[in-house]
Amino acid sequence: MAGLATLYAGRVAHVRHSPLRHRFNYRIWMLAVALDDIDTLAARSRWFAHNRFALLAIHDRDHGFRDSRPLRAFVEDALARNHLAEYSARILFVTLPRVLGYAFNPISFYYCYNAAQKLGAVVHQVKNTFGDQVAYVMAVQDSANIRQPAPKRMHVSPFFDMQGGYRFALNAPAEKLNVSIQYGTAAEKRMTATMCLRARPWSDGALLRLLTEMPLTPLKIISAIHWQAVKLFLKGARFHRAPAQQHELVIAGESE
Repeated sequence: MAGLATLYAGRVAHVRHSPLRHRFNYRIWMLAVALDDIDTLAARSRWFAHNRFALLAIHDRDHGFRDSRPLRAFVEDALARNHLAEYSARILFVTLPRVLGYAFNPISFYYCYNAAQKLGAVVHQVKNTFGDQVAYVMAVQDSANIRQPAPKRMHVSPFFDMQGGYRFALNAPAEKLNVSIQYGTAAEKRMTATMCLRARPWSDGALLRLLTEMPLTPLKIISAIHWQAVKLFLKGARFHRAPAQQHELVIAGESE
């Protein structure tokens, strides 16, 4: 089972810069596994499953097309529509799986490599607490220093309107997995989210130890989001209702 997957553990921090200052952070962990290795990992693990209930599970219907079609088909389609089809040889999926059947995952990543193992694209799959999802598909120019801007196309927080866009900064998964997301407009920096994680080799024992350290993480995340929303409301943050609009399932990123 060694080498089939990696566990990443660390902290996420959110800082709201305007119109009022607010900061919070919490511990988190994620699983990194190549899409083509998910079934092999499930067959060899006592605690992990694919598309069925287990202590830990990845269900295709939670991601991608969200209709139980395979995740590889979703990523291949997204890459092809953005002229990045060569980078579907190996797709490393980084996500927070279901824990005891419960799933909530604000962001997942698909790191996409060509046959020569060159990282050429990242698909950022973003979810909100209203059940919506959007995927930003962005080419990688420099795998050592990934910088990717993208327009905001989905209502995420009720305390922000739909203006502005994102700037993603991240590294290819290795011993560390770091992600920074800046959100704002040309005139105003609104929010910074950072995720700093360290790798742990996968094993059933390592998984159980991690779940002991951070139990029921998806439930903790959704609870923390709503608790921070209460705090923002009490601070006087303006509430924005979700706009009545449609968006594409996959959004192309922008050039630097």
